[in-house]
Amino acid sequence: MAKVLIVSGGWEGHDPHGVADLLKGWLEEKGAHVELGREIDDFPRARDFDVVVPNWTMGEIPGEVADELVAAVGDGVGLAGVHGGMGDAFRNCTEYQFVVGGQFVAHPGPGDRQYQVMVESGWELTEGLEDFEVRSEKYYLHVDPAIQVLAWTEFEDFGGVRMPVAWTKKWGEGSVFYCSIGHDLAALSLPMIKELVTRGILWAGRKGEPLQGARLR
Repeated sequence: MAKVLIVSGGWEGHDPHGVADLLKGWLEEKGAHVELGREIDDFPRARDFDVVVPNWTMGEIPGEVADELVAAVGDGVGLAGVHGGMGDAFRNCTEYQFVVGGQFVAHPGPGDRQYQVMVESGWELTEGLEDFEVRSEKYYLHVDPAIQVLAWTEFEDFGGVRMPVAWTKKWGEGSVFYCSIGHDLAALSLPMIKELVTRGILWAGRKGEPLQGARLR
């Protein structure tokens, strides 16, 4: 049984505690044991869990707390999350951004827009999932070239650049999963997103997983 710690807080516009409750319900449906934290100082508890889910848009993290979290992931604790709760958390902490594999820059154009997401086949985490449309913020991110892209979208206004939407990566012995969709509960609850995010969080908690998120043969 996977042990998951979800730590929520930060900017209220992303409904951090509502998202935490939603993720908790999904994971418990899969048999996981989930605990919720609502303080920055909950992050060092990560070593008692298989995976920690930061859900803390913006905010600041004290250096010693960030060091403990980064070290825990390096030693094999998984890290997984969605949208700004993980991809726009702790702008003051470059080391955290290295672990995540990317950092939010902007959502050019309308804040709420319909866009297409293309799903990469051949991976355990995307098995059976198809391309889909979502109405939400479309995240433009600076990304680590070491990530393994699971899904992406196109920014037509930026020369058709392919922007990752979901990815995995390794940090030391730890597995990392991120999905940029999740501005509100409606977008996060789309069946494709629910399935991908649930799989991703549980995958990150399986120690020793390969970088690619289990390439299918």
